Amino acid sequence: MVHRIMRPQILQKTIPSSSRPLPVSVVRPVAISTCQTRQSSHSPLGTPPPTPRKKTTINTLQFLYKKQEPITMITAHDFPSAHVADAAGMDMILVGDSLAMVALGMEDTSEVVLEEMILHCRSVARATKGAFTVGDLPMGSYEISPEQAVDSAIRIIKEGRVQAVKLEGGVEMAPTVEHIVRAGIPVVGHVGLTPQRQNTLGGFRVQGKTTLGALKVLEDAMAVQEAGCFAVVLEAVPAEVASLITKKLRIPTIGIGAGNGCSGQVLVQVDMSGNFPPGRFLPKFVKQYGDVWSESLSAISNYKSEVKSRAYPAPEHTYPMPDQELHEFDSLINSRSA
Repeated sequence: MVHRIMRPQILQKTIPSSSRPLPVSVVRPVAISTCQTRQSSHSPLGTPPPTPRKKTTINTLQFLYKKQEPITMITAHDFPSAHVADAAGMDMILVGDSLAMVALGMEDTSEVVLEEMILHCRSVARATKGAFTVGDLPMGSYEISPEQAVDSAIRIIKEGRVQAVKLEGGVEMAPTVEHIVRAGIPVVGHVGLTPQRQNTLGGFRVQGKTTLGALKVLEDAMAVQEAGCFAVVLEAVPAEVASLITKKLRIPTIGIGAGNGCSGQVLVQVDMSGNFPPGRFLPKFVKQYGDVWSESLSAISNYKSEVKSRAYPAPEHTYPMPDQELHEFDSLINSRSA
């Protein structure tokens, strides 16, 4: 980033020996065309690589599904988390309503509202250049009527700048899915454990553990498929059940706590990267691939220590001033204060 710097031009005159303040005419502002390149702490986080990968589309996902290559999906809730997920080459990025807890400190997903989801979708979309992005429809934004759902989905797409929406529910939500798809918006379904409806499920409980339960999950998955979903998330379902359902469907299944027989997998980024304090509960299906919390804690603790000891900022972290300019500045302010 190039900035034009305006600074006072010190006239090359002998500084009076008297203790009187210098005349105003001695120091006058003059525009100096000095160019300086610097990285501001308020500059964008980063730019995409010079040759970004080809944008993932629904056609790409269908191609992966047909050749039985697992589809990779991860959540992101802001620009930095989307930036790193996209750079890692994820096929899909989900702006999940789980951001209610992992980004906004809420108790559960039911608290987040449509306007907050749109804000986070837009932030994620700014960073995502290659992955296919999906935004969750939050609780209360689509259940009242198909018309309400279409209106909310349109806002997620237009204002959130994602490529598809996701909603929870099976047979009962099929008509809603049909209306959204008819409006030209791709939809990802979500069956099995549906967190937005945890109160009716008796909490976050595994679904499909009995024959009747497994048939219900299959029925829900088939319903949203026929309604037009191009993919469906299977959450907290026995691996064998999820595998059999995957074989029965004509669309990809994205598993989360549903075994490796699904067409793809999704995890909450904060969970799998270890960006949380010790002692936090994690579901059984989560594998922790990193320890971001410890790395961040160590870095911030070291920063605090160096600031307290004045080790930071060191000379290499400061901007120099020519000795002559500094001498003149020092003499000027000393003469004025005398």
